[in-house]
Amino acid sequence: MKPEINTMHGYFLPRIALAAAGALLMTWSLTARAQEPPPAPVRVSLAEVRSMASTVLAPGTVVSRQDAAVAAEVPGRLTWVADVGVEVEAGDVIARIDDHRLQLQLQDNEATIRRLEASLAYSDKQLTRQRQLASQNIAAKNALDEIEAQRDMTAQDLVQARVARDQTLYQIDNSSIRAPFGGRIVERYRDAGEYIQVGGEAARLVDTRNVEVRAQAPLSAAAHISEGMEVSVREGQHERRSPIRAVIPVGDERSRMIEVRIALDGADWVIGSAVRVALPVEEPVEVVAVPRDALVLRQNAIFVFRLNDDDTVDQVAVTTGVGSGSFIEVRGEIRGGDPVVIRGAERLRPGQRVMIARDEAASAEELRLVQQQT
Repeated sequence: MKPEINTMHGYFLPRIALAAAGALLMTWSLTARAQEPPPAPVRVSLAEVRSMASTVLAPGTVVSRQDAAVAAEVPGRLTWVADVGVEVEAGDVIARIDDHRLQLQLQDNEATIRRLEASLAYSDKQLTRQRQLASQNIAAKNALDEIEAQRDMTAQDLVQARVARDQTLYQIDNSSIRAPFGGRIVERYRDAGEYIQVGGEAARLVDTRNVEVRAQAPLSAAAHISEGMEVSVREGQHERRSPIRAVIPVGDERSRMIEVRIALDGADWVIGSAVRVALPVEEPVEVVAVPRDALVLRQNAIFVFRLNDDDTVDQVAVTTGVGSGSFIEVRGEIRGGDPVVIRGAERLRPGQRVMIARDEAASAEELRLVQQQT
């Protein structure tokens, strides 16, 4: 019986050792899998083939399309001027001139009209009687001609009197200085109590809703820009695409510059702001472009992370070229249609597995996860 026990012991010992080794291997596998970081959440966009051209940054200023020093049309003493900062609509009163003298003049005009109307009525009656007498050969014909002439002169005097009354009414109406367009009062040139002459400036009115960029472009760009072309307008870190409203094809002989007007949406622009306008200086060519957010800047190189089919990323070195809006040309192993990482790329490593984020509202949480992984 002793030999049989030894045989069974020799049979079970390898099986126990094999089971222990398998358990140990599984433990190592679970430990390694637990230590492997989860896929990094990222956002991706596609590289595109775009028509782009080299540009020059032309200096410009945001200006109003309507900026006027509103002047008086009648002389007089100012009784009221709108405060600085008041927003008005076209036709609103922005200053008033004392019209007491004009009201007295209007009364005189009305009295003159009534007197001439009475005189004309009397002349009409005289003319009717004189014609009856002349038809009966009782009155001389020259007397009839004299009455007719006096009647006609009275009628013309009445016309002049009515014109004078209308002029007075016009002056009374213009004693209230009105806004020629909607905007804001940005400066007062006169205060209440001051006397203002015809043409005297009362206040400055600026239309803050209709604004544009007035830019100075080099003559080299004149052949490549046209009205309606969209260009990039930059103010600090902000950039927006806007159409060219007008190109003034008259260059300055000293500066060799021409003026370009770019239309803007006035909601977010402050008049007087300094901006730069990217204007093309050559014919556009087709290039591969990616969103600017896809670029990862290092001390000696620029990289783009390209997404693979197995949800890993490759680090691709690129060089940049011309830019247009939010896209910039890249030269390297990037082709049109390649998915590139545009958010979360700063903390990625070559070959790292990633997860494409779908919900925009979760972006803050995803960035937090990325920070925790690093």
